[in-house]
Amino acid sequence: MIPRYSRPEMTAIWSPENRFRIWFEIEAHATDAQAELGIVPKEAAQAVWARGGFDVDRIDEIEREVKHDVIAFLTSLAEHVGDEARFVHQGMTSSDVLDTCLAVQLSQAADILLADIDAVLAALKKRAFEHKMSVKVGRSHGIHAEPTTFGVTLATFYAEFQRNRERLVEARKDIATCAISGAVGTFANIDPAVEAHVAKKMGLNIEPVSTQVIPRDRHAMFFAVMGVIASSVERLATEIRHLQRTEVLEAEEYFSPGQKGSSAMPHKRNPVLTENLTGLARYVRAQVIPAMENVALWHERDISHSSVERMIGPDCTVTLDFALMRLAGVVDKLVIYPERMQANMDRLGGLIHSQRILLALTQAGVSREDAYRLVQRNAMQVWESNGQKDLLALLKADADVVAAVTETELEAMFDLGYHLKHVDTIFERVFGES
Repeated sequence: MIPRYSRPEMTAIWSPENRFRIWFEIEAHATDAQAELGIVPKEAAQAVWARGGFDVDRIDEIEREVKHDVIAFLTSLAEHVGDEARFVHQGMTSSDVLDTCLAVQLSQAADILLADIDAVLAALKKRAFEHKMSVKVGRSHGIHAEPTTFGVTLATFYAEFQRNRERLVEARKDIATCAISGAVGTFANIDPAVEAHVAKKMGLNIEPVSTQVIPRDRHAMFFAVMGVIASSVERLATEIRHLQRTEVLEAEEYFSPGQKGSSAMPHKRNPVLTENLTGLARYVRAQVIPAMENVALWHERDISHSSVERMIGPDCTVTLDFALMRLAGVVDKLVIYPERMQANMDRLGGLIHSQRILLALTQAGVSREDAYRLVQRNAMQVWESNGQKDLLALLKADADVVAAVTETELEAMFDLGYHLKHVDTIFERVFGES
């Protein structure tokens, strides 16, 4: 994590203060449950809440000696609680604390990420309706294909991020899991009721069967979903970058007063935000493979996953949080040029209507192979003239074409409205309204 790509609310989740606060709550709730079962004195449980506390610097000092973070924390806690601290952590193992804490932190992070996605969705919906009928050329392979609208383009991204939201909701549900099952997960020295109590208090579900750790397939799925979301961020960022190219310039990032685009060339207005988002997406995705490799631990546990998670937990969530909020801002302030969209669409002399002519010829009794040949031989003249020639004029002058369809019918096939007749249907499917 670096401040340049971090937001305070998310970084706070991974602070030592928040981590040790969660550890304390886990231990205190577990001691409460043990007291209800009569395993430890109720006075001890009350003392933990009354006098319990921790000091981050003191924990670090102890850990430098004992080389164990949970033991260092428990030692610091005991210095606050006093003699009753001997009843804390009864029957528990370090992973009970660490894994349950990580589940809480990832759940907290997911809540922020869900709010971020909501911000992206709101910006996409607003701009989609604003440009619902702003006609532009659709491109396949980067080449002009057929007309669409910028609103439909944004609707595709809205639907994608809506799916991502649903995926993250499920991933959050899956990761919000508590394990207080003791060494190797058999509950030999701790009652399962303690786990149930802690889970309820911490807003988690219980892990049906743990080893000495919560199975890492849950974590792998969580990080995989973040990788998918990052890929969606990159797809939208890439679309904007292409649209901002000088030769296209159908949309561009907002360029604020006083902003400078290049240290050498004063005229430059670069898509720096979306380029940045592309890079951040790569970073988030890079953490998915280590998360998946963490699934295969030795027997009931090892700690090969631990060092990885200490880094990718904060790094992934902090980076994706920043990226999503930056993306929401880019979309909200995106400068859009419908006139340039129309001009670009008109560049190739009507070639965008070639499929409709092909279909009309087949409907008129021309074989598909012959119809394709007739349209293509005229279309290539337009293409090779770089749009200086006009497809409609060439078709009207082609005796084989007008033998099958009339000039009036040909003219009707160049109506843009034909391509937009189902825009309302698409919007109803995506947004529930047109």
